[in-house]
Amino acid sequence: ILYAFFLSTYHDRKFWFSTRQELEREITFQEGSGLYYYYYKHMLAAPSFERGFYELTLDNNTVSGQTINAVERLSLFPEIIMSFLYRVTDCQDDVEPIYFYVGAVFGLQAVYVTALFVCSWVMSGTWVAGMLAVAWYVINRTDTTKVDQAIPLRDNWALPFFSCQVAALTGFLSNNVSSATEMFCYLTMSATTFSFLLVWEHSHYVLFIQGLCLFLLDSFDLVPPRKLADIHKVYLSSLFLAYLFQFQNPALLSSPLSETFPEVMKLFLHFHLVFTTGITFSYLVKKLVPVSESDFILKFLEVKFGLNTTTDFVPNFLMCQESLQTPDQDFFLRLTQASVLPFYLLVLSVCLLSTLGQPIQTNLKLEDGRIGEQPEVIYHVFHTLLFGGLALLFDGMKYLWTPYVCMFTAFGVCSPELWMTVFKWLRLKSIHPVVLSLILSTAVPTIIGFSLWREYCPRVLAELSDLPEFYDTDTVELISWIRSQAPLAAVFAGSPQLLGIVKLCTGSAVTSLPLYSDINLLRRTEDTYQVYAMRSAEDVYKILTSQKTNYVIIEESICNELSLQRSCRIKDLLDISNGHVIYDKGVMYSFSKHGRFCQEIKMNYSPYTNYFTRVFWNRSYHIYKVNSVISFQY
Repeated sequence: ILYAFFLSTYHDRKFWFSTRQELEREITFQEGSGLYYYYYKHMLAAPSFERGFYELTLDNNTVSGQTINAVERLSLFPEIIMSFLYRVTDCQDDVEPIYFYVGAVFGLQAVYVTALFVCSWVMSGTWVAGMLAVAWYVINRTDTTKVDQAIPLRDNWALPFFSCQVAALTGFLSNNVSSATEMFCYLTMSATTFSFLLVWEHSHYVLFIQGLCLFLLDSFDLVPPRKLADIHKVYLSSLFLAYLFQFQNPALLSSPLSETFPEVMKLFLHFHLVFTTGITFSYLVKKLVPVSESDFILKFLEVKFGLNTTTDFVPNFLMCQESLQTPDQDFFLRLTQASVLPFYLLVLSVCLLSTLGQPIQTNLKLEDGRIGEQPEVIYHVFHTLLFGGLALLFDGMKYLWTPYVCMFTAFGVCSPELWMTVFKWLRLKSIHPVVLSLILSTAVPTIIGFSLWREYCPRVLAELSDLPEFYDTDTVELISWIRSQAPLAAVFAGSPQLLGIVKLCTGSAVTSLPLYSDINLLRRTEDTYQVYAMRSAEDVYKILTSQKTNYVIIEESICNELSLQRSCRIKDLLDISNGHVIYDKGVMYSFSKHGRFCQEIKMNYSPYTNYFTRVFWNRSYHIYKVNSVISFQY
């Protein structure tokens, strides 16, 4: 509850949320995430819940020229559920819709940290571990959650359910639980697995990695076959139910999650030894993703791992997305300064070495000093190792890794079993190792907690007292003009992030969406971005009219982007993709006979004025109407 209150207060102070008008509040939904909130508003504005749901399943007013099932394509179940709850709870007179929505997300974040707290407590046997896990989570909030930047993102809805699922799985794997507790964990795991699959389109990939962790556990004979079979049933039943709820989504039906257990995995490893790594890599990618998307995903991964180069815009554009880039050194520096990373490496090393030591036993006691033979502990060893490996490759994966590093590390330093394991190796005799391990399991977290309190508590409180001014005047002017001057049926073209705001605040149809897992939308985005390329007025006009565009928005921040990382500027990616620029031995050669469209059109001369008419501009944006009738003026 305190954490939810902290998030709410911080959000209000950061954006001056309670003092803003509705339009200004909606603009604070960054990274294109406002698109999801639009559908929540749409559901509330519909005459009935049933009518609103039907309109979303046959949505022809979002992507120009297309009728889509928005519920399936955008995973809109959080918005559907929240709109239903808002209708039936009779709180319309007391709570504004936007506060109801934002409050639900903050409430789920409270559930998130509570699950981490419980998980660390259950594993260590002390609530101090839970407090330390939550403290590390909050201190490293930059690397544990994206709720500060973009509230409606699917991650913020889904990851709390995954956290609860991991906590339930931890309890289920433990050898020291009663049958009633085991059944409770099993039911909780079933409900949260289904919920996780329902609200996030990438969730089955995350569960696939979790399934690999369980397969490794089975390889060490740490889990009874009965429990593994029960977990498999949870996966399959949840997949099937999510498949039905998501309108027979083929990605779920063909998910590799159903193949993460011994027989199939052992067969897979056999083939891995027989065939080359390249063939296995290609097979795995095509197995993990739908056939229609596998080619562009494979091309992206080839470029990512340096196996190939390409001039194709889409793979290079994805390579430049922050979440798909390699994390920078500051990430690891932050974790080190907060003392998480050094203690994590210590705890991981002790648990891993203990696992690889003597034969596995059950009914262990504290004086045995064999922490690595507890199945729930080794699960988290594999969990943090596998997700950590992915986090080293993709920055966005740190949100699936860092929270569990905080939890696992807090468990380790507060666990007498861990210190007892170390003392067993050292063959300590001067002091009774059991007594010393109990002392250290209290003293070490106390020292860490005091250090964190002295260093970071003033910083966290300062975040609540700071009052940064957030007011995007230019975007407010842009949206206000569209609302007052543009026809209701107008179609707008622009960058995906901006179109998300346009859709949210005006309801107008757009040419593309900020959804980077859909190859068709990515190709439409590439076409729209041609306004920043060195293309003729006629070429751009043909592209925009093919998407039924009425207005195109040109952003100064993209057109005149200055960046040290030149290869990731939109205009550079387009120049390479269009063959207008070629790099040879470090020398750049330009081959286009046209100037950059976004700059030339501002000169207001023919042929640009024949095809486009400027109808609005300010410091950040220029809106051009796409002429329905070409006027030839010289």
